[in-house]
Amino acid sequence: MINRRRPPLAILPVVVAIIQLVGTHFAALRFGEPLTWFAVLLLLAGPALLLLRRRAPGPMVAGIALVSFGYIAAGFPWGPFALCLAIGLIVSVVAGDRWWAWGSAAAAALAGWSVTLQQGEGRRFVFVLVWLVVVLLVGELARSFRIRGEEFRRAARERAAHQRDEERLVLARDIHDVVAHSLSMIHVQASVALHLDRKDADAAGMREALENIKIGSKEALAEVREVLAVLRQDAPRVPSQRLEQLEDLITRVRGANFLITYTPPILPPPDWVDERVENILYRVVQESLTNVVRHAHANHVEVNVDIDEGQASIRVSDDGIGIGPGREGNGIGGMRERLAARGGSLVITNARPAAAETPGTLVSVWLPATEIPHA
Repeated sequence: MINRRRPPLAILPVVVAIIQLVGTHFAALRFGEPLTWFAVLLLLAGPALLLLRRRAPGPMVAGIALVSFGYIAAGFPWGPFALCLAIGLIVSVVAGDRWWAWGSAAAAALAGWSVTLQQGEGRRFVFVLVWLVVVLLVGELARSFRIRGEEFRRAARERAAHQRDEERLVLARDIHDVVAHSLSMIHVQASVALHLDRKDADAAGMREALENIKIGSKEALAEVREVLAVLRQDAPRVPSQRLEQLEDLITRVRGANFLITYTPPILPPPDWVDERVENILYRVVQESLTNVVRHAHANHVEVNVDIDEGQASIRVSDDGIGIGPGREGNGIGGMRERLAARGGSLVITNARPAAAETPGTLVSVWLPATEIPHA
């Protein structure tokens, strides 16, 4: 957050004092009434009270009103002597001391009425009254702008904090998905390698399993490093998982002795599918396959990803043991949260494929098209 330094406190009083002295001096020369030392003292007293505008704006405007009344009552020549009163009224209203401002203006109006009545200048009193009302209305308008500005900045800070929280939540989900999927695949591939070693099988199958372990662990480490780097920098992260990478994901899982039928989406996707939506779709497929690897004991998996102008849908079905009773883990909960943030839904049911005797599991995902902001 940028801290803006306020200007020095004495700049405004000095400028106002110069304007009042010079302007009133020329007005006095015009009317043939030279300024006395007491008039100069009063012209300097009002700007001097502006030094209290930050600590005590209410008493400040009351003192300025009293000084202005003294100047008028002494019969000194008119001029811009009331500039400090106008600034004091506006400052006090904006600062929230509205009763001080309106009370001081009312007192100044009554004092001006009594003085001008004695001097027989009723027309000048009308001018003073209108001038005071205009100044107060300007102060009220400035105060409303200030309040709206503070509300806007507060709302912006809340939105930024909410966005940071959402980013951290996405990062936490990504870390879980990457680690869970990669460790599951490493476990399966290591089991295949041990099984081949015990059966003294050919070295090709073992070499493939070990190669998949190497590739999977390397890619998982790269993703985890990327996420942790973002956490260290506390900066927004653009998800790097794209729909084009689903083919590589399917290929890695096929190395775990699964028969996978994959129907990819038509690329490029529609305009409403941004990088975050692609990341959600990728993570849903990844978590679904992770659950198949860890829990399903399946031989065949079907993955269908379809995207059009109105929605995106994913179907992941297997011929495994089916979903049993129990609490959902962090992976499924993370999928639901990702989809719910975009208005989507997730349904996991037991399904009986035609070619399988076991119930199997069907994961159905629906994600609606989001509105594209117009420039």
